[in-house]
Amino acid sequence: MNNVNQENIIYRLLMLVIIIVAACTPQKQSTSGLMGDNQLLFEEKFNQPLDTAIWKVELQPSPGSAVKVGNGGLQLQTSAGVTVWLNKLLTGNIMIAYDRKVMVQNGPLDRLSDLNQFWMANDPHNNNLFTRSGKLEDYDNLQLYYVGMGGNSNTTTRFRRYDGKGNRTLIKEYLDSAHLLKPNQTYHIKTIINNGRVSYWVDDQLYFSYTDPVPLTKGYFGFRSTKSNQLISNLKIYRLKN
Repeated sequence: MNNVNQENIIYRLLMLVIIIVAACTPQKQSTSGLMGDNQLLFEEKFNQPLDTAIWKVELQPSPGSAVKVGNGGLQLQTSAGVTVWLNKLLTGNIMIAYDRKVMVQNGPLDRLSDLNQFWMANDPHNNNLFTRSGKLEDYDNLQLYYVGMGGNSNTTTRFRRYDGKGNRTLIKEYLDSAHLLKPNQTYHIKTIINNGRVSYWVDDQLYFSYTDPVPLTKGYFGFRSTKSNQLISNLKIYRLKN
């Protein structure tokens, strides 16, 4: 075998190795490719008093609790359960993005727990969704997706699907510290519904992904929490252009 043939064989083998390595190397997952020319459906900067026609607050009666705009965002300062619903029906492929932090600065309501949300929520038993007290168990008979990040006093991060019949199916959970909350850290949260695939991202890192065999294609979004002091800002909701 002459030198030219040997070089050709070596070159082809090297190229084959490069192709195989590239195919087997995990690619960093990102939402950046989804931004593009997507249509902005809704934006809330939380720089004006809360519009009660747009936002429906369900706050479990509790001493010292308040939901208000201030300090550059929406403040959830509660000693019990709270849901703040966006009164806007969302349909189809969308992305919900916002910033949020749990404040722990030795205040009376400071507790590192429960950076939570509902989305694509529907009440199969009542045309009016906004009828609850803010207690978590009140929502058991809804259809929705739910993430509880740093729940149970910051020991679990869970993704559930509620079926409207009282079943709250656990899709996935984390117990490790990397997926739990850090005090006073601002997290950028993105939630994406795209052709039946539901995903939840934190600081552009994929936490949950689920291809729903019976996807929830329309419903309402709500911030959810309990017994904590939180600040939410920069809410944007997009229609995905696929």
